[in-house]
Amino acid sequence: MENSLPSIPAKRYFTIGEVGDLCGVKPHVLRYWEQEFTQLRPMKRRGNRRYYQHHEVLMIRRIRDLLYDQGFTISGARNKMQELLQLERDKKTHGELLLDGVEVIEVSDSMLCDFADSGLNEESDLPSGPWLQVRQELFAIRDLLGTVNSPY
Repeated sequence: MENSLPSIPAKRYFTIGEVGDLCGVKPHVLRYWEQEFTQLRPMKRRGNRRYYQHHEVLMIRRIRDLLYDQGFTISGARNKMQELLQLERDKKTHGELLLDGVEVIEVSDSMLCDFADSGLNEESDLPSGPWLQVRQELFAIRDLLGTVNSPY
């Protein structure tokens, strides 16, 4: 069902009406969910007007999916949300990278083969510009990861 929802615009704050349109629920449902899901706390300004941030819109979409599409009850969805938040906290404490919301760049196999066949290594010279910076950052990441004792 989430595929039929509109994309979330690049804004900092959303009104309750905008969030309702973006998530396919009515404003009174959003106010009710605020009471049931403690993680959902929009900022309130003058006149108790609610302003939601991007991560809260994503959370509402997740709650909507649990309730409407997966058939969870309110308490079941609440428990599932707590589990998901605990899992995210655990990832952060163990130093794992969370890639939720990060744009993924697709690379074709031919591009990888061209790069692998070029014989480039840490000492070789790449053209200046963005590739040089990317290469330097990748080697720095590799060095950092090499110093971490991995249990795998």
